[in-house]
Amino acid sequence: MKIRRHWSLALLGATLVAAAPPTKPEPPPDEAPSLDDVFQAGKDIFDAVAPPEIKERLEFPTKERFDEFAARLQRALDNNSLEELAGYEPEARLTLQALRTLPGGEDYADWLAERLDYIEAAKTATLVPVPPPTRPLPGKAPVIPHYDLWLKRLQGRAVPPGATQMASRLRGIFSAEGVPPSLVWLAESESTFNPSARSPAGARGLFQLMPATARELGLSTTLPDERTDPEKSARAAAKMLRQLHQKFGDWPLALAAYNAGPGRVQRLLAANHAKTFAEIAPSLPTEARMYVPKVLATLEVRAGVTPEKLAAKT
Repeated sequence: MKIRRHWSLALLGATLVAAAPPTKPEPPPDEAPSLDDVFQAGKDIFDAVAPPEIKERLEFPTKERFDEFAARLQRALDNNSLEELAGYEPEARLTLQALRTLPGGEDYADWLAERLDYIEAAKTATLVPVPPPTRPLPGKAPVIPHYDLWLKRLQGRAVPPGATQMASRLRGIFSAEGVPPSLVWLAESESTFNPSARSPAGARGLFQLMPATARELGLSTTLPDERTDPEKSARAAAKMLRQLHQKFGDWPLALAAYNAGPGRVQRLLAANHAKTFAEIAPSLPTEARMYVPKVLATLEVRAGVTPEKLAAKT
């Protein structure tokens, strides 16, 4: 595959970049490098230090190529095919390796690492038949498709660096907003607890808020971008989760709406005459289908809160 060869060669060039000294001081946190800055800095160093024989073989990756890949990947996440998403594994893995070695690329790498997690899970899910959705019996735990898959993936996975301290620091904010404090672990699925994590689409921060959503929740997205402030972004995310739970009366549906949008969830509930996440999961975008069980499994692994216990807290 042409794009795979491109990123494989890019990895060699990015390794040279990583070994070279930085050409300029790191920008302040509120002036984090844009994607243009990331790729230009890498190319500048590559041009300066790469041996001629490497330059003959390697065309350094461009932002345009990354944008094209990111757009295709996002379409796969927005579509409804686990098989299509699973097919992105080799390309996503190579792209992630390249981003992790480009100066300033770490924040975008954290975004892609989370999407690679969905890709790998989608690959597994295509091999595991999911029973048809059913409405839970009174008093029974909610049915969450792919929950066991995510529980198995997360058990034994290391806690992200600094996540335990950050979660403890932010739990009180969630409680003050009337949201179960265990939901602070949603940040692991969104950003791996990196307050500076960024997506190519413009989401940023621990809870990956888009600019328009952040402003609706009272955050500034100009300098300083308050989405990178852990406390302010946590308060905004908790407020949004509370509003979504009030609307849908159910945490799995609220999480689906956090990821896919409340309008989409509302339309699918109406179209399917449904009341639960399990009933609309097959019609949701692939990312949302994976996101809800991943977040809920994270809550069980990190905080000991099962979906049944979470439902009982509301």
